[in-house]
Amino acid sequence: MRHRHGYRKLGRTSSHRAALLKNLTIAIIKAGKIETTLPKAKELRGYVERLITRARKGDFNAHRAVFASLQDKEATNKLVTEIAPKYTDRNGGYTRIIKTRIRRGDAAEMAFIEFVA
Repeated sequence: MRHRHGYRKLGRTSSHRAALLKNLTIAIIKAGKIETTLPKAKELRGYVERLITRARKGDFNAHRAVFASLQDKEATNKLVTEIAPKYTDRNGGYTRIIKTRIRRGDAAEMAFIEFVA
């Protein structure tokens, strides 16, 4: 049984999973909205929301903390200067997951994940 288990493994090694979440985070920051499988979207939500909470301060240390996770200057700058300041008065719930369809090839549940306006 997996009651109260902390995260989804997504069928990957820990390093592959970390790279996947990092790349999905960069994609959602740059595009604002992405479509992925439902389990990936649910796992990504917590990862992105922790980064936004760190970035809300907007100071140098926020830049350093976010860059340490993303390793992408453009995405880090956009997150800290444009996206995070919108959520200074909001305590969590920065993203929304919308179920979309069943993927034809493997019948995986798909979903959009986007920032809440």
